[in-house]
Amino acid sequence: MTPKAYDPATDGAKMGFADAMSYGDYLHLDGILSQQHPQSDAHDEMLFIIQHQTSELWMKLALHELSAAREALRARDLSPMFKMLARVSRIFEQLNSAWDVLRTMTPADYTTFREALGPSSGFQSHQYRLIEYVLGNRNPNMVKPHAHVPEAKAVLEAELAQPSFYDEVIRFLFEELDGDAAKMPAPQLTQPHQAEAEVQARWKIVYEDVDTHWRLYELGEKLVDLEDYFRRWRFNHVTTVERVIGFKRGTGGTSGVQYLRRMLDVELFPELWHLRGDL
Repeated sequence: MTPKAYDPATDGAKMGFADAMSYGDYLHLDGILSQQHPQSDAHDEMLFIIQHQTSELWMKLALHELSAAREALRARDLSPMFKMLARVSRIFEQLNSAWDVLRTMTPADYTTFREALGPSSGFQSHQYRLIEYVLGNRNPNMVKPHAHVPEAKAVLEAELAQPSFYDEVIRFLFEELDGDAAKMPAPQLTQPHQAEAEVQARWKIVYEDVDTHWRLYELGEKLVDLEDYFRRWRFNHVTTVERVIGFKRGTGGTSGVQYLRRMLDVELFPELWHLRGDL
């Protein structure tokens, strides 16, 4: 006889899991919780490790959502795409909040284990790099730090070989306003997206008549919202680093705060920001 399936509505709280999947089984918690390996005896190193590991998990989810959003856009399935973009914005809000925890670590705390990091650095996060590539901030030279991990290198190079999410947005913009993408500028596959006058002119059409072009207007604002949260995340990164190490070089050899400050000037969707002065 087949055993009766567990029904939480009638059977109450399950207390035995010898023959059933538990919470820990489903999430593979034994594996996750055994992956924190401090290289020193410093108390605060555990905070540093968990901060970065959880950030990588949130970035994995952001990439999952962005990949699906790009496919939805290509299929012109806009409602799910809007939800996915809103979720990515909230992911970056979550990442922003995480800096508040790391900022409880003082310079004195960090110096107790900084040498144990060797040349490792968040600068080397291939998921962060992939998020930038997906959104259109593309610098092929930044594949080099991942050459020692063939899988990561292949993923980054595959992304550089296809239009970014914003390139797909621009295609949609031209098709909706022009009827086709014949006058669309070529996708900027292997360089950071630079503002294009033709793209900005079409966004201006949208923003000057939002009732007629509501879907494009909503998409534009979703992108501005996403970049707003992304910029805040970068800004909080800069202030956290400055608070903890001042103007020292980063462990990975970058100029530290100076490098991060330059990143604050990067615009993912420049036409959407520049047009605001024209309205």
